[in-house]
Amino acid sequence: MAESAQERAGRAPRPVLGLLATVAVVAALVLGLVVAPAEAIQGQAQRLMYVHVPAAWTAFCAFAVVLGCSVAVLMGRSRRWDAHAQAAAELGVGMTALAIVEGSIWGHSVWGVWWTWDARLVTTAVLLLLYLGYLGVRGLPGDSRRVSRRAAVVGVVSFVQVPVVHFSVLWWRTLHQPPTLVSPSSSPPIAPMMLAALLVSVLAFMLAGAWFVRRRVAQLVDDSPAEEMAAVPGRASSPLIVTRGSS
Repeated sequence: MAESAQERAGRAPRPVLGLLATVAVVAALVLGLVVAPAEAIQGQAQRLMYVHVPAAWTAFCAFAVVLGCSVAVLMGRSRRWDAHAQAAAELGVGMTALAIVEGSIWGHSVWGVWWTWDARLVTTAVLLLLYLGYLGVRGLPGDSRRVSRRAAVVGVVSFVQVPVVHFSVLWWRTLHQPPTLVSPSSSPPIAPMMLAALLVSVLAFMLAGAWFVRRRVAQLVDDSPAEEMAAVPGRASSPLIVTRGSS
């Protein structure tokens, strides 16, 4: 069945998501650089938090998407789930790398060193290596379905590291500060205007990340042969799956 123009338009990333992401990014820049005050002790270096924390949380959410989509792939669902898993993993790896780099710059201004064998830093580096390995598995030669299933197994197992990273500052003595947003305390240890800037920054990163994933999935679908994106034999075709070629 030929792919109609309406089906192509429905699959293409909607511009409204990119517009919302742009507005949120501008608002985050204004709040983080102009409105929110500098931290009393760390000074202007504290503003790196508005990139470091959102990048880390976007990475966590991206890896959660990898987990969910990987489970769907192992259950024999449509290969489009596999495309979402790959796109989310690429986003997560990029955001984790950004969080490490920003954390290193921030740590140098506060601790005086670029790197220390701190529990949070080490566990985050391990997380990055695990998902780089996931992407590496996806690049292995062989039958695409078999490679996808192998990658899905890695995607499920690797997610175990995410809670380890998050709770590392609570489980071990560490130089890194405790969680800012998700903490045992009933109220975040942060000034209201700083909290507003941080929440808007998180929203901006999430929207931009969702925009990236949508565009990347569309690219992966366009680059894949029609038979690879079809539903698993024996199952009904998903309405999201479109075949190519003339009818």
